[in-house]
Amino acid sequence: MQIKDIPFGITDWSQVEATEHRGEQGAATWRTRQFGDIRVRMVDYSPGYLADHWCAKGHILLCLEGELETTLEDGRSFTLRAGMSYQVADHAEQHRSQTAGGAKLFIVD
Repeated sequence: MQIKDIPFGITDWSQVEATEHRGEQGAATWRTRQFGDIRVRMVDYSPGYLADHWCAKGHILLCLEGELETTLEDGRSFTLRAGMSYQVADHAEQHRSQTAGGAKLFIVD
C-alpha cells in the first residue's frame, strides 16, 4: 500500500454520517472516510451480529471495544478482544465475523 496525496487531517468520527448494514443477524453501523483508494471505517456491530456473507476484501482491523469472532472459510476461528488486531490481504482467505455482545472496530481497507 502506498499512501499519497492525502494532506494532514483530523477526523471527528462522531461527525461522520453513519450508515447501517444489516447482517444475517443484527446490524453493523459504519462511519466511513475515503482517501483515494483507501477506505477507513469506524464500525459498531450490534450484539448478536452475524455477517451475511464471506468477505474476500483485505483489511487491517483493530478491535477497540467488545469481542469479535472471525471465522475463515476453512473453518479456523479467531477471537479478537479490545486492543487486538488482524490483517488479511485481498482474496487471501475469505472470512466472516460475528459477535455475541457487540464490538467497535477501526478498519482500514
